[in-house]
This record gives sequence, C-alpha cells and structure tokens, in this order.
Amino acid sequence: MGTKAQVERKLLCLFILAILLCSLALGSVTVHSSEPEVRIPENNPVKLSCAYSGFSSPRTPSYEDRVTFLPTGITFKSVTREDTGTYTCMVSEEGGNSYGEVKVKLIVLVPPSKPTVNIPSSATIGNRAVLTCSEQDGSPPSEYTWFKDGIVMPTNPKSTRAFSNSSYVLNPTTGELVFDPLSASDTGEYSCEARNGYGTPMTSNAVRMEAVERNVGVIVAAVLVTLILLGILVFGIWFAYSRGHFDRTKKGTSSKKVIYSQPSARSEGEFKQTSSFLV
Repeated sequence: MGTKAQVERKLLCLFILAILLCSLALGSVTVHSSEPEVRIPENNPVKLSCAYSGFSSPRTPSYEDRVTFLPTGITFKSVTREDTGTYTCMVSEEGGNSYGEVKVKLIVLVPPSKPTVNIPSSATIGNRAVLTCSEQDGSPPSEYTWFKDGIVMPTNPKSTRAFSNSSYVLNPTTGELVFDPLSASDTGEYSCEARNGYGTPMTSNAVRMEAVERNVGVIVAAVLVTLILLGILVFGIWFAYSRGHFDRTKKGTSSKKVIYSQPSARSEGEFKQTSSFLV
C-alpha cells in the first residue's frame, strides 16, 4: 500500500484528467476567425484569419500555390472576382480525436459596369409591358433604380403624385420593371442605374417607350378577311354540290327495277300468259 502522499498525487492526476476530458466534452476545442466576413477590392492581397485552441498538434490541408498558409489563416497574393465565396478553415489533430472548423465569407469588390436595358419602343395600352435592366460585373451584385424622363421611379407608384396613375411593379434586385396594365401616361424615356456600394454607380442609355391605343383598323381588317375566307368556303361547298361531286351514286351505273303485274281473270280451259316480269 502506498504512502499518503502517493495516494494524493494519484488523486490529483485523476482530477486533472477528469478536467481535461470534461473540457473536451464541453467543446473547449475551438476554431474561430476574427473576421467572419471580409470585403476587399479586386487585385489586392487579403488574409483570411483562422485561429484555433485546444489542439496539441493540429494539421491543415494544403491549398493552391497562389495563397500562403499560416498557422493563423491563409493569405491571397491577389484576389479576383472569381474568388468571391465562403471558405472553410478545418483543423484536426493527427489522431483525429479533435476536430473544428470555421467559415469565412470573402467578397471581392468590383464596381458595376454600364447596364444594358431591354425596353419596347411601343406597347399597347391595357396590356402587360416588361422592361429589364442588368449588368454582369458588379460584386457584390448590383441593385437597380429606374428613371422615367430623368425622375427616380419609386418602388410604390402610388407614393408620389408623378406616378399615381401608373400600375407597375419594380424589383430592385432583378432590375425588372413590369407595367400591368400599361396606361397612356406611361409614355416616356426610361433608363436605369446600377450600384453595389463600391465604385461609381453606372447608368444605362435612355430609351423611349410609346404607349399606343389598340389599332382598330387592323382588327376590322382581320374581321373582313375572316368573312371573305368564310364566304369562299361556303361558295366552294355549294359549287361542289351543284356539280354533283357529293352524289353518292356513281356515274355509269343504273339501278335495277322489277315490275310485276297481277294475272287477269280468264276463262277455264284457256291458257295464256297474263303476268310478266321486267328486270
């Protein structure tokens, strides 16, 4: 049996081991980042931080040649817009007993380019008209503002007197402007602006859209053409009937007829053919 001091040392070791096991169970092994979201202009270097604690001998996966791996994170020599995304820093011990990870969002800032618009030169009053605006370079993605005759169009047309007679839906994220229905007051020059909080906002060319009435002359002409075609069809059917093209009896054939005459009264002893058949 050991001495009292040996027993106390054993109890102390067991206590320390219990603390370590409890710390591991409670998640004291951690991986974290001081900047969970990083924004950096294109073509600049950037570091994504990744710090850890609770690992005795951590290991990390290798990365591409254009970045440098450090115990506290990775450093890009120069970022491009394609590098935008979410990165995961994973740390684990060689034995695989402990594991932790943290995610860092990288946004490479790129100013918007000049947006392009798709605007009909004319649209019919009372119908649905769709106008679109887009640009492909901005990072983060751009939001869009529409202008009519140089005046900013509000998201809710009923909020200002200038657009109270319009019925449209404006989506700043997709850049789509939908009139449903289109009114006469919607005639004007339209343009849109793209901005993403970085660089200078860009504005598209202005394009004029005319809200026009329905073409009554075209409708009347279409009705007249339909009536003429219907008349030709009826005349063709009548002409075919009048020429016998629809007779069920074929030409060159005749139907057979049978005529039967009852025998007339005759005196006894006389023999005379009194009935006849005609075929």
